[in-house]
Amino acid sequence: MPNPVVHFEAIGPDGPALIKFYGDAFGWKINADNPMGYGVVDNGGEGINGGIGQAPPEGSGQHLTWYVWVEDIEAALKDIESLGGKTINPPMEVPGGPTVAHFEDPAGNFVGLVTGGPDEMGSDFSK
Repeated sequence: MPNPVVHFEAIGPDGPALIKFYGDAFGWKINADNPMGYGVVDNGGEGINGGIGQAPPEGSGQHLTWYVWVEDIEAALKDIESLGGKTINPPMEVPGGPTVAHFEDPAGNFVGLVTGGPDEMGSDFSK
């Protein structure tokens, strides 16, 4: 399938509490032992990879996001905008990881784009 969904993310104002909630609610193994305190969900080889974390002060607040792998983020954003979407966060490199961007679809949903390979926290964002 071209451009598969490869990652999900739950972000909120209290990242550690959100990590505990999802871990307890679903029995997920979540490792937040990294400089950003970002909880990497160990899916045990089933389903897609995910992450749970703290919303940055300047960020878009709490949200659930799914990330679509694309070959070229700039080209994808151009297509998305021509179809009525809006770029929210332009492409940015995650330190030691992939390149991500975010857009809003015509219904106002917050969606992520990602390109690149494995990051230093173990999530593989390659297709």
